[in-house]
Amino acid sequence: MDEGQDFLANLNHNSLEVLAGCWVEPGLAGARSGSIYQFERQGCFCMDPDSANGTLVFNRAASLRDEWAKIEKAQRAG
Repeated sequence: MDEGQDFLANLNHNSLEVLAGCWVEPGLAGARSGSIYQFERQGCFCMDPDSANGTLVFNRAASLRDEWAKIEKAQRAG
């Protein structure tokens, strides 16, 4: 980033993805803000402090690697 440049110029403006109407295990109803969970085949998510009154908000902390996709891509290319 150049000196004096607005940091917003370096953000990925397409990084916000909101999924509504998703299903989670009932045990997450008692989750606390800051708790981290792995969602199957998706990644690791942190519960957001904006969660309230049955509306759960999770932020992706890390994606899962898809090793099979790499193998399939290599096989198609080779």
